[in-house]
Amino acid sequence: MNTPSNAMPQSSLGSQGIAPALISATRPFYWSLRRELWENRLIYIVPLAAAALFLVGFLINMIALRYRVHGTWPPNPAHQGDVLITIPFEISAALIMGTALIVGIFYSLDALYGERRDRSILFWKSLPVSDFTAVLSKLSIPLVVIPLLSFAITLVTHFIMLLLSSAVLLGSSANIAALWTQGSFVRVSVEIFYHMLTVHGLWYAPIYGWLLLVSAASPRAPFIWAALPPFVICGVEKIAFNTTHFLNMLMHRLAGPSSPAMTMPGGAPMDPMATLIPHNFFSEPGLWIGLAIAAAFLAAAVRLRRYRGPI
Repeated sequence: MNTPSNAMPQSSLGSQGIAPALISATRPFYWSLRRELWENRLIYIVPLAAAALFLVGFLINMIALRYRVHGTWPPNPAHQGDVLITIPFEISAALIMGTALIVGIFYSLDALYGERRDRSILFWKSLPVSDFTAVLSKLSIPLVVIPLLSFAITLVTHFIMLLLSSAVLLGSSANIAALWTQGSFVRVSVEIFYHMLTVHGLWYAPIYGWLLLVSAASPRAPFIWAALPPFVICGVEKIAFNTTHFLNMLMHRLAGPSSPAMTMPGGAPMDPMATLIPHNFFSEPGLWIGLAIAAAFLAAAVRLRRYRGPI
């Protein structure tokens, strides 16, 4: 009769021990991520600067719009179609995403090389944080943190663009409400968020894995060591076999996923977002091959960090 009563406290104690164990396992990773954000402020400063520059140019363009139609304001009804423009959401998003990609590349090249160069690796290795946790936190920055930050900055930028456009067109005969509806603010935001998670987060994983591996292995000048092997492979393949398979593979990886089925009968490509439909994207063999290669690069980078000392 006493057995059930004794079993319940034991089970409750066992369940209570799961949460502290999980917290203790994830806390080093959490603080490793915070360390990367503290030490690398360019992760969010550079995309913010790119967004600010775009907004300045956009504001100048909107102010010039007031005098574009024969120097009069409000414009004639015949020219309202020229005033009611489609806000360039895609241009601002492409600028911020391109900037984020460049930041991710240079961050990955310096992530493990920098701590060996300034000899801070001796201090970080003295902490109770495994090499796997340290390298995984560094890989999470370009794969997760930078895409999410870029999406948030893009979303705020688009909202400010709508406010600026509404302020410029205020008092005119233009339909300001159409700016908020025809621009498809919500649809574009969802597409950008999905693009950042799939392409920048999963498709580019082998690129960032390779850069981290080079950062852990190179004695100096990691950018040269990262670019030289692919360049040599492309040159040797071209000279020996007169083919460009490796170069085409690199261009395919950088350009993003594409499927031969996603072309129209005349050979013209369809909407690029069609290749990111979950069924098309996750059935792409190149995605899973790239993730496997990224895992191999990650394991090699962890092993190199374990045995490499300061420069």
